[in-house]
Amino acid sequence: MNASRRVLSAIPLSRTTRARVGALLGREPRGLEAVELARPDGTPMVIRVAALVDDAPFPTLFWLVDPDLCYAIDRAEADGLIQRLQQRIDTDPDLQRRMTQDHRAYIQLRREHMSPAVRQRLRELGYATVFDERGIGGIADFSRIRCLHTWYAANLIAPNTVGGLLDAWWCEQEKD
Repeated sequence: MNASRRVLSAIPLSRTTRARVGALLGREPRGLEAVELARPDGTPMVIRVAALVDDAPFPTLFWLVDPDLCYAIDRAEADGLIQRLQQRIDTDPDLQRRMTQDHRAYIQLRREHMSPAVRQRLRELGYATVFDERGIGGIADFSRIRCLHTWYAANLIAPNTVGGLLDAWWCEQEKD
């Protein structure tokens, strides 16, 4: 289930697109700023969420909404893949270094998507440093995975270490 091999494209954020995202989420999307990736048929795969939603920080910039990928990742997580990958990361300083770089790149990308008005509002609310300290999926400990969904959503936008490990795992599964 290597999604990075598919032809993907962004789609405009229209009323119809918002409705499609809502149907995939099972609720009205809050903080939806863009559909970053979609299948060729227009089905949203990854959405971009605002940094500030209802005056609360929302540290997950990219959200995976593709039902097939979500299901595949659910199954992988239920099978213990996070623990196995985390054990590998815990013993490999290079993977740890790369994950830290991934988080820092994500922090920078999230910052680029914030308007000056949002940055100002975050300061007013006392959240000025939240987004400087939290990486992919809002993770504070840059050596931890926590959720494959957030890592893979980010990976589909800008390749990262954990997304690459997940792709490699899927390739191995396809061989079996």
